[in-house]
Amino acid sequence: MLDLFAATPIPVVPTPTTPPPGEGFDLFSTLMWPFKWLVELILVFWHWLFTAAGMPAAAGATWVLSIIGLVIVVRSALIPLFVRQIKSQRKMMEIAPELRKVQEKYRGKKDQLSREAMSRETMALYKKHGTTPVSSCLPLLVQMPILLGMFYTLSDVKKHAEWGVGGVGLLNTELTKQFYDAQLFDVAPLHTNMIDAINQGQTATVIILVILVVLMIASQFITQLQIISKNLSPEAKTGQAYQMQKIMLYVLPLAFIFSGVFFPLGVVMYWFTSNLWTMAQQFVVIRNLPTPGSDAAKQREERLARKGKALDSKGRVIPMEKYQEEQRRLAEEAERARAAAPKRQQPIGKQRAKKKQPPKAAPGNAAKSGGTGKSGATDSPSGKDTGGSGDTRPGTTPPPAPPKKS
Repeated sequence: MLDLFAATPIPVVPTPTTPPPGEGFDLFSTLMWPFKWLVELILVFWHWLFTAAGMPAAAGATWVLSIIGLVIVVRSALIPLFVRQIKSQRKMMEIAPELRKVQEKYRGKKDQLSREAMSRETMALYKKHGTTPVSSCLPLLVQMPILLGMFYTLSDVKKHAEWGVGGVGLLNTELTKQFYDAQLFDVAPLHTNMIDAINQGQTATVIILVILVVLMIASQFITQLQIISKNLSPEAKTGQAYQMQKIMLYVLPLAFIFSGVFFPLGVVMYWFTSNLWTMAQQFVVIRNLPTPGSDAAKQREERLARKGKALDSKGRVIPMEKYQEEQRRLAEEAERARAAAPKRQQPIGKQRAKKKQPPKAAPGNAAKSGGTGKSGATDSPSGKDTGGSGDTRPGTTPPPAPPKKS
């Protein structure tokens, strides 16, 4: 069962088209061993379940349903990681405006001190909101070994069957041979790819593979299209990342042409089923956990409003009465915070500040009046003006200024 360290097996077919398994040390196969073992366990379990229900062990439908069951189990187990990835991405979107402010603050500054300060402020934002760019990619990295384990387990069936060996786990020699002999609709072998089908004149297999490739491209296109058209905020539609997503919308599905040409039919079935799962999963996410500010988020709010419900500040669905009460409370708190905050002083320019300064009294007038007023006038004990240099009452003349000393 463990073909990594076994001796070179003897082929069971006259002219095997694949190299012997386990020839030399393969580091990648060694690292993938536990994931392939887990995938074989799930695949064999579904095969046992369908055969116990009366389906033929070597029938193509039995193994195709087992592949579909494998995809369902593995992708279901990855749902928590997928949800965590979405939450991490949302947090990154929430702090995107603050990150842009930090970047604008240090734009054009390439000295070491500025770079370190920018890095410190950026990390402080990540710590404050409890996220990092790596946290949104980590779930995807965890998924990759499992998905690769699924891919290589199905791809190795032809090689193992031709050399009379089993897989690394419960997929023994007999089950491997049954998988190898299985045919979809009793005409298309699951181990055959499009090139082999064309060379061997298997027209039905070619037609089935072409249909599956077209369906894979369509499902991938629909999945990307619903993300771009419904689940992006207006801010996200203005950057270069959005332009790249529009390009990938048309380029990425074309990669499935390569998989349809070179991958066996069993692997193409797995890939198509996985695409359908992704499309359905994305539909559920966009409907129930849309990106804030996106068209999907507005549509969800409208659906909730028709049901008399709304989203609170934490994103939970609550009755409309509680939502209105929460909005009033938040408004009152914001008003109190504004009232308690210190008022900002309006900055005054130099020219405006000079205009606001009181005029200075003339030196002569100030000396005569004793420096008690701006115009030199003093008040009498009765409270009336006694007539200084600033007296401008009719019929009075100001006293002459003293002569200047030479």
